[in-house]
Amino acid sequence: MTGMLASVNSLTEALLVLNAEVDIIDLKQPEQGALGALEVADVKKIVAEIAGRCPVSATIGDLPMQPELVFNAVKAMSETGVDYIKIGFFPGDDWQGTVNKLAELTGQNHALIAVLFADTQFDFAIISLLKVAGFKGVMLDTMNKKSGALLQVMSMAKIVGFIAQVKKLELMCGLAGSLRLEDIPVLLPNKVDYLGFRGALCQAGNRVGQLNKQAVMQIKESIQCVGC
Repeated sequence: MTGMLASVNSLTEALLVLNAEVDIIDLKQPEQGALGALEVADVKKIVAEIAGRCPVSATIGDLPMQPELVFNAVKAMSETGVDYIKIGFFPGDDWQGTVNKLAELTGQNHALIAVLFADTQFDFAIISLLKVAGFKGVMLDTMNKKSGALLQVMSMAKIVGFIAQVKKLELMCGLAGSLRLEDIPVLLPNKVDYLGFRGALCQAGNRVGQLNKQAVMQIKESIQCVGC
């Protein structure tokens, strides 16, 4: 069954979505980009407060694909105790070298999730390389939040192809990218592991605004209802 990933930027928001019984609490700072990161110390505090009641993921920030830089950020975040670490694969620089370097961490049982951006025309061949490197999963997201939501920047046929490739390699599969309530019945039949939300959970759909409890519950209930 498809789960709900809710992105939050504070302990207060984390506790709100915990009470809503979301499936993954995702820690990031939307004001700092597509995958803006919270401070490591703040992540550590939130993880301690959640105390294993829900899986927690965290982003490392909108970093260039430079092996040492990304490796050090992932290493630092791994010390917070999060269950999953999300790494955005931004255009340019050294993807292959970064993947190879991160393989040193997957070998130490760190669960890494690669985030690929639908609006960057990435090469699907990277998915196989991620599998070989020991990544736990792959998410499809959008980088430029002003360019449109996932279903606007990538055709459904390509999204289905992405899902099929990730599932074939037995990796966790997630979809995000300014997803809305009305996208749930469109995407749910593909049986991905998680659908990720931020803007749809906030006041007036503003991803850098405050979470709205009613919106959180509405998304959660819709996933459960359509998926049952």
